[in-house]
Amino acid sequence: ALVSDGRARRSAEAVGLKDYDFLEPCRIFHAARLVAILEAYALYDPEIGYCQGMSDLLSPIVSVIPEDYEAFWCFVGFMKKARHNFRLDEVGIRRQLNIVSKIIKCKDSHLYRHLEKLQAEDCFFVYRMVVVLFRRELTFEQTMCLWEVMWADQATIRAGLSKSTWSRIRQKAPPTDDLLLYAIAASVLQRRKLIIEKYSSMDEILRECNSMTGQLDVWKLLNDAHDLVVTLHDKIESSF
Repeated sequence: ALVSDGRARRSAEAVGLKDYDFLEPCRIFHAARLVAILEAYALYDPEIGYCQGMSDLLSPIVSVIPEDYEAFWCFVGFMKKARHNFRLDEVGIRRQLNIVSKIIKCKDSHLYRHLEKLQAEDCFFVYRMVVVLFRRELTFEQTMCLWEVMWADQATIRAGLSKSTWSRIRQKAPPTDDLLLYAIAASVLQRRKLIIEKYSSMDEILRECNSMTGQLDVWKLLNDAHDLVVTLHDKIESSF
């Protein structure tokens, strides 16, 4: 949205934003909103506070919701699911990395053995993808697409739809709370040949994952993720 220079600068000054002269007014205003909402969230949830990466999660919300109070409460709702990504003990992150590892192990034993050889079977190389829910690897439009499919799955689970109901409406895969993790595993599996043949260290795989920005087809990613859900979901669930 268009924002006047005066309004942008007032917003920046209100939250103590500095070194913004090189930005366009709309970007200054957007950055000031992020700061204000994240400061409010740090007060709302002092156990978690503010952590690096939260702005990646908030930015799409601020882009589509013009009122700060509405964006704040949407972010609060979002963080009910995502806050474990920012716990100091990293229990939530380790659980998710473990699931990604299990998906890869069950789907592609050859790739998994190569990861073991490189001492990378813990899948730490997808850490960033897990923490910020693929936000840095996808465009804004792709991010919203993936997140909305994830939210639809989670809403379906909350509504209590059974597998038999799901099969009757002829959807490809049953809903899962962990669709993000299946998508992350799918992005790694899409690069299996490169990883097996070219990479000889975890650092090389990490660089490959961090360079995925702009290289992913979100629809193929979702299709591959749903294929993994269909074939592996029950097995993965029963392993915990």
